[in-house]
Amino acid sequence: MTQTETEVSRHTGTRTRRALTAAAVVTGLEGVVVAVFGVVSLVMSVTGHPDDMMQATTLAVTVLALSVLPLAAARGLWLRRRWSRGPSMIVQLLALPVAWQMAQNGGGLLAAALVLALAAVVVLGCLVNPKATQALGIGPR
Repeated sequence: MTQTETEVSRHTGTRTRRALTAAAVVTGLEGVVVAVFGVVSLVMSVTGHPDDMMQATTLAVTVLALSVLPLAAARGLWLRRRWSRGPSMIVQLLALPVAWQMAQNGGGLLAAALVLALAAVVVLGCLVNPKATQALGIGPR
């Protein structure tokens, strides 16, 4: 027995929602990790004895500012906002060279590099899915 067109559409809609939800969650987690790194850097620059206090503080504030992009993109994807796809894709495309550089350093960073690269590829896959772009209101309908 074949499925009706409505059942197929409903199933595709569920998969699309899952893809967008997965992209939003992973992008949000990336933003949280960057924000935590920024907070830790800021605390260390204030409580520690950095070589250059201004440079350490500037790094921490810059990292905190950079965490805004993935967090905003994640919220936009969660709410299915059309504008959110671009920033999320930019975050993922920037994550790939970061993962590559981490992998080059080896050691304990290799596992983190693999996780970061896998997350970026998964989110990019979710966001280039034609059904997901259509659900975001991008492309032909």
